[in-house]
Amino acid sequence: MKKLLTATASLLLLFSLATAQTPHTPGLLKEGKPGYYQNTIMKDVRAVNENVAPAKTEKRFIADLSGMNFPNKVSLYASEWRLPPVSQGNTNTCWCFSTTSFFETEVHRLTGQEIKLSEMYTVYWEYIERAKRFVQQRGNSAFAEGSEANAVVREFKMYGIVPKEAYSGIEPGRKFYTHEKMFNELKAYMEGVKAANAWNEAEVIATVKNILNHYMGVPPESFEWKGTRYTPKEFLTAVLKLNMNDYVDILSCMQEPLWQKVEYPVADNWWHSKEYYNVPLEDYMNALKNAIQNHYTMVIGGDVSEAGFDREHQVALIPTFDIPSDYIDDAARQFRFSNGTTTDDHGMHLVGWYSKDGTDWYLIKDSASGSRNNDEAAPEFGYCFFRGDYIKLKMMSFLVHRDAVKEVLAKFGK
Repeated sequence: MKKLLTATASLLLLFSLATAQTPHTPGLLKEGKPGYYQNTIMKDVRAVNENVAPAKTEKRFIADLSGMNFPNKVSLYASEWRLPPVSQGNTNTCWCFSTTSFFETEVHRLTGQEIKLSEMYTVYWEYIERAKRFVQQRGNSAFAEGSEANAVVREFKMYGIVPKEAYSGIEPGRKFYTHEKMFNELKAYMEGVKAANAWNEAEVIATVKNILNHYMGVPPESFEWKGTRYTPKEFLTAVLKLNMNDYVDILSCMQEPLWQKVEYPVADNWWHSKEYYNVPLEDYMNALKNAIQNHYTMVIGGDVSEAGFDREHQVALIPTFDIPSDYIDDAARQFRFSNGTTTDDHGMHLVGWYSKDGTDWYLIKDSASGSRNNDEAAPEFGYCFFRGDYIKLKMMSFLVHRDAVKEVLAKFGK
C-alpha cells in the first residue's frame, strides 16, 4: 500500500509540475456566430446563386481564452517576405493556396522577384490528373477537392505554372472563388462514369475539361511576360528558377517506419505518394524551428478543428484540459491520429517565429476564412498565431526546401 501511495504521489507531483508551467485553460460551450465566411464570402456567392443555404449556428466546446495575453500581432515576429494573404473563398483548395504562397516566397528568396502565381492553374490540372487516375483505377481512387502540398510540386513538374494575370480561374463578376456547383457537377459525372462502366479515358478527360473550362476558363498554353512569350514549363524554369526536385516533405508518424521514406496514410494523399521523410517528433520540431530561424518558410498541414483553435483571437494552442504541453510526445501525437481526433484537414504557410517567455510561437499565413474575422485593414488579417505545442501535437507534416533540413535528410539510408 505504501508503494502505491508513493507512486500516486509521484504522479501527482509530475502532473502539478507540468501544469504549473502551462497556465490552466478553462473550457466552455459557446454559440457560434456567422463570421467572415458567411458574412462576406457567401454574400458574394449568394449574389449569383440564391439557392445557397443560410448560415447555421451551433454550440461548440472550446477553450476559453478570454483575458489571456497572446503574441497575436504580426509585427512581433521575425518573418520572411511573402505576398499578402489571399482568400481561398468557397473552395476546399487550401493545399494549393498555401503551397502557391510558399513558392512565391521561394521565388523571392532565390531570385528577388515578386510574382503572384495562379492557384487555379494548378487546381485545373489537379482535377485532370485525378480524373485520369479514377479511370485507370476503375473508380477505386478518391475524387475530391482536397489534396496535399506535394501535389503542387507534382503538377508544377507536369504542367508548369503561370502568373495570376495569365490565368485567374475565377468566374466573371465574382470577388471570391466558389467551386461548389463545379465540383458537384464533376462528382456527379465521375459517379456516372463508374456506374456505367464507361472507362474511355479520352472521353472522360474531354468532358472533365469542358466542365472546368465552363467554370474556370481555358488555361493558356503560352503567355507573354515582360515582352517574352513563355510556355508554363518555360516560365517555371527560366523565370521562376524553381527546381521541383529541391522540395521535400517531412512527416512524424509512429505508425510508419521511422527514418524511412513512407506513404502518408490520409485520403488527400490520393495518389499514394511514398515520398514523405518520416522522423521522430523531436527531430521534426527541431527541423521546423531551425528552418524558419534560417529564413526558410514551409507549408504545414494538419488539424485545425480543435477546441484550442480560436478564430476570435486567431491563435492556436493546446489547452490543459486536453494535455499539458510538457506531456506531448510521439505517443500522444499518434494516439490522436490513430483514433481520428487528429485529421489532415488544412494546409497553411508558416512564415515567421517569435519567442514569448521561453515559448515558441509561429506566424501562419492562411487562406481560410477563420483568419479573417477582424478588421480587413489590420496587418493581422489573413494570419494566425500558433503556439509550438499546437504544431507539435496537431501539424503532421511540412514541405520545405531540402537545404533547410539537410542534417535530417543526411540520416536517411544510414
